[in-house]
Amino acid sequence: MDGFINFMEKHFIPHASKIGNQRHLIAIRDAFTVTMPLMILGALAVMLNNLPIPAFQNFMNGIFGGEAWKGFGGAVWNGTFGVLSVLIAFLVAYNLAHHYGKDPVGTGIVSVASFFTLGAATTGMNSSGLFVALIVGIIVAEVFTRLVGNEKLVVKMPDGVPPAVARSFASLFPAMITISIFGLIAAIIAGFGIEDMFAAFYGAVQEPFMGLANSYGSALLIAFITPFLWFFGLHGANMIDPFMQAINAPAIEANNAALAAGKAAPYIVNKPFIDSFVNMGGTGVTIGLIIAIYLVGRKNKPFMVVNNLAAAPGIFNINEPLMFGLPLVLNPIMFIPFILTPMVCVSTAYFATSFGWVPAATVMPPWVTPPIIGGFLATQSFSGAILAAVNVLISIAIYVPFVSLATRQELKKVTEA
Repeated sequence: MDGFINFMEKHFIPHASKIGNQRHLIAIRDAFTVTMPLMILGALAVMLNNLPIPAFQNFMNGIFGGEAWKGFGGAVWNGTFGVLSVLIAFLVAYNLAHHYGKDPVGTGIVSVASFFTLGAATTGMNSSGLFVALIVGIIVAEVFTRLVGNEKLVVKMPDGVPPAVARSFASLFPAMITISIFGLIAAIIAGFGIEDMFAAFYGAVQEPFMGLANSYGSALLIAFITPFLWFFGLHGANMIDPFMQAINAPAIEANNAALAAGKAAPYIVNKPFIDSFVNMGGTGVTIGLIIAIYLVGRKNKPFMVVNNLAAAPGIFNINEPLMFGLPLVLNPIMFIPFILTPMVCVSTAYFATSFGWVPAATVMPPWVTPPIIGGFLATQSFSGAILAAVNVLISIAIYVPFVSLATRQELKKVTEA
């Protein structure tokens, strides 16, 4: 195990660290972090409108004399998921410009203008335009921030002009050039007879990518790579988050649309699926480790001290006390259960959903929602809560032998001392 750890630290970790610190991925991750409260609110609004409890629906219809009460959820959706791509186009460009030390607000505004120049006002404002928004945000930030630093493109204003006015004129030509580039792209695309670029891109690129990410192999890879990176001290969740967020909102929206039309939800793998059935207690399904220590690790005093501190945060899926206090990072005894447990749990959750035993996740609870409750909210079903409970039991069963082994080793050290 020591040889393996040394090999990974020498040949793998430096490259993984570079990927984790890559500015474009960080900009995308931070953009989705800002919009997370909006996505949670939008998902809850959709859940309220489509709560599969006939008594609730009849009660609300009786009070309001029909389905007019659903206008609240629809309005909230319009202000959250309905404009998600617009917000992402702004925030990605904003974050990148901030990284470059340029005008972030101006860059974000130019990005939104460029996004609408491509025709986003028709079909691209919601999650169907998400991939285009990411591309536009990155390109605008790279082009505009370079042009805005070119002295030949600066409109010099006389002394005494307010600084805000001077800055706006300094970015006049760079903004015009950047937006014109996207106008030219839109004209070229229209010249090929494509009336709706966003719908065409969604069908050609975004939908196949989401389908690929929806496979069991992808789910297994997500369950593996996050704890694997964490084992070496890298924040695996942050590194995988840009990928998860890119498929998350479109998958949830597609699932809700399918269910509203009386069809089966097409996407199993999304963020609430991972959060509710795999990341219970945090990466590695560490809620099972916490319980396992209380069951068979009471004689291990170092474990118990950390576990008592980690139990309360662990209920809300925060496991940094375990990561660095137990520790799980570079702990050879805990390597196998820490990697294996989420892979087993994602397997049970994936096949339980694909077999129709549990509904697909269509609602995104806050990631700090306690285990089992999160499974119920994500699927709007008690079967989701049962599946989460089964995965908790599985995680306990996997961790118990390794906690026992660690405890025996600790007691042996105490005896020898």
